[in-house]
Amino acid sequence: MVHQREIIMCLVLTVCSPVFGESWRASVTKNIDALVGSCVVLPCTFTHPGGGLSNSRLRGIWHRKDKWEEFFYHEDNTKILDSFKGRTKLMGRLGESNCTLEIIEVKDHDNGPFCFRVELVRKDNNQPTSEKFSFVEECAEIKMLHDPPKPKLGPLKTAIQGKPYTITCSIRHTCPSHPPKLTWTHGTVDDIIESHEDVYSGVWQTESVLSFIPEEKDDDSLLTCTATFNGNIRSNTDFRLNVKRTENYNHIIIPTVTAATTAVMFGLLCLFMTKKYK
Repeated sequence: MVHQREIIMCLVLTVCSPVFGESWRASVTKNIDALVGSCVVLPCTFTHPGGGLSNSRLRGIWHRKDKWEEFFYHEDNTKILDSFKGRTKLMGRLGESNCTLEIIEVKDHDNGPFCFRVELVRKDNNQPTSEKFSFVEECAEIKMLHDPPKPKLGPLKTAIQGKPYTITCSIRHTCPSHPPKLTWTHGTVDDIIESHEDVYSGVWQTESVLSFIPEEKDDDSLLTCTATFNGNIRSNTDFRLNVKRTENYNHIIIPTVTAATTAVMFGLLCLFMTKKYK
């Protein structure tokens, strides 16, 4: 019955209120991957009629699409489904139209779809008013990944002894609040530059650039980049380094110089002897 009343109320608001029908909008990433055991962030923004509203005047709720009374997130923790308690939180401020949701310790049964609802609350008692809207046409669904993605290495090229060498390790993920940490089996902290980039629709990329001067002993060594995701889940990728040695001409130069020096000294000696006995 409660479910039916909420549906009727939202339909009435949509049909009878031009402001609601035209101005309340939400934008959610509808399909996103999540690594089981790690975390995921569901990007969400919304617009509302009129001027800006303070954070205290808005209440954000995430619920099931077909069961609006089953909450994935609610500011009242006692109303959240037991299987989600302590694992969800809003990442953004509602007053800034940010309704992004974070889920940690992702379970393979974290079934959606995940839908956002916004409610206006009264200033005097913080109770919801009749102005509320569930964006059931803009819900997020999660695709569970049971195996962590492997980092990508590049460019894979031959190193030259004594000359600067650079290699990049990158990994894509969907949890910017707890991005994976990339580590190398070679180099120090000073040799590494790390960056994070928003790629598209909730997908982020963490990148680590390793720069060093290869030595002869590095030839045929194994470079390994390890990605450690939130939840201590790991994956790695290897690359066997080929170091091209600097050409060494000492075996030619030294004998040549020695022979030339001997010849010059012998020539001078002969010249000296000739002058002496002449």
